Amino acid sequence: MLHATDRIRPLANTSATEGRIRWDAAKSLWLFSMCFGGIAAIALTPSWDGLGIFVALTVATICAGHSVGMHRLLIHRSFQTPKWIEYILVWLGTLVGMAGPFGMISAHDMRDWHQRQSECPPHPSHGAGFWRDAWWQMHCRFDLDHPPQFKIEADVKNDPVYRWIERYWMAQQLILAVPLFVFGGIAWVLWGICLRVSVSVIGHWLVGHFAHKTGHQGWRVDGLPVQGYNLPGLGLVTFGENWHGNHHAFPHSAKLGVEAGQLDPGYWFIQALATLGLAHDIVQPKDRPARTGLVRNEPLTPGAGMVVLTSK
Repeated sequence: MLHATDRIRPLANTSATEGRIRWDAAKSLWLFSMCFGGIAAIALTPSWDGLGIFVALTVATICAGHSVGMHRLLIHRSFQTPKWIEYILVWLGTLVGMAGPFGMISAHDMRDWHQRQSECPPHPSHGAGFWRDAWWQMHCRFDLDHPPQFKIEADVKNDPVYRWIERYWMAQQLILAVPLFVFGGIAWVLWGICLRVSVSVIGHWLVGHFAHKTGHQGWRVDGLPVQGYNLPGLGLVTFGENWHGNHHAFPHSAKLGVEAGQLDPGYWFIQALATLGLAHDIVQPKDRPARTGLVRNEPLTPGAGMVVLTSK
């Protein structure tokens, strides 16, 4: 079973720091168009049913799709499920609007690889200030002059379903947009596609930005330039992805909220699948050897309030 960085093989001339940040036109224009549509949803077609569609689809795509399907299953293989369930979860993750399955694996693993080097540039470390990091992460890409070799495992890379989703990842929204338009007109499309995608992409960046800067840290990994932090109080709205310090400590674990009181709806969903006989081999924090340099800090105080998010 591959771990995240097993897909990356440095070459003789590989450098983790030499490269350029370039504007990614397709990525940037995609997000701008979604934001304009999202603003139109609120300003031109305000409605309770539109809000309901937005909330329901956001929960499905972020929780079941991104957090469980893309992150914990496809990238980390922290549990197993029938292939048809895996396809549905990964497809829902693609609907979040950030990338297809190959793009998400690549973005995650390259960031993880950068953060494990002795020196990590400000782009993959979220080391820039708030507004610059927002521009870099959501509108640009970091191109290394001498990148490592990146190879996705063959059973994923050669899978015809994943190849189709990857090739047309933006167009996957049309599969959802058609029934939304039929039953709710353009208003439901604006709420269920444009506003949902824009909020999801921006929200994903916000969690990543602050989870590498400030918050609670139950564990640290000595010897690395980038650490992960937990963002208490955000478990329900991030579906467990706020426990990023835990994830740095136990990247293999299906359970991100590993301490008492840490709400993790993504893990609850995996447990529900297991109850139905649709998930098995669920990996826990202690099921793999500890990361080199992993050190225990103070546990989170039960009942601690929400962390104050301030950019460093």
